[in-house]
Amino acid sequence: MGARVVVAEDDVKQADVVRRYLERDGHQVVVVHDGEAAIAAARASAPDLVLLDVMMPGLDGLSVCRTLRAESDVAIVVLTARSDEDDLLLGLDAGADDYVTKPYSPRELAARVRTVLRRSRRAPQDTLVVGDLEVDPLRHEVALGGRPVGLTPGEFAVLELFAREPGRVFSRDQVISHVHGVDGYLTTRTVDVHVMNLRKKLEDDARSPRRLLTVYGVGYKLVATGA
Repeated sequence: MGARVVVAEDDVKQADVVRRYLERDGHQVVVVHDGEAAIAAARASAPDLVLLDVMMPGLDGLSVCRTLRAESDVAIVVLTARSDEDDLLLGLDAGADDYVTKPYSPRELAARVRTVLRRSRRAPQDTLVVGDLEVDPLRHEVALGGRPVGLTPGEFAVLELFAREPGRVFSRDQVISHVHGVDGYLTTRTVDVHVMNLRKKLEDDARSPRRLLTVYGVGYKLVATGA
């Protein structure tokens, strides 16, 4: 099933190539060339996914990402020419679900879009309860002690995996396989970023977590508070 996609890319020729590849997959594509237009297009069309070039004139892609993430849980993929991993992690920390490094092939980008969309459209399941934490895959909602917690789609996917089997230790490779399938687009560092952000939102003190624990040398597990 086709999705609504906003492509924000200041290179007009590159944006047109991306548009044509995404339309071949049946998606409805809106193309814009700067950050302000990207925000306006996302607000107007309620897209399923936004592709954001990081280095755009005016409002840059990371700023756009933070603005959109504060307003919705739309899937966001950032496009960046930066190859340093720490720079790439800035996009995830801003709320992006994935990133693609330039130069990339349009075919690779289209495949990455399909992967992110599949993840965001998983079949609904019953609410998962771990202590005072509730994870609702049907509504894509999380509540802690009855209070809603806003998560990005990527963070939600990681938390849902942990919540399905409380107490089980998941390796980083297992998290990568769950969140991105067999394609392996995540790295162990990006898994760590998702966990770090989850701790900021779910723990009283992210530096001394009580729910989302590290099992050194193995991976992570989710437990009920005090377990």
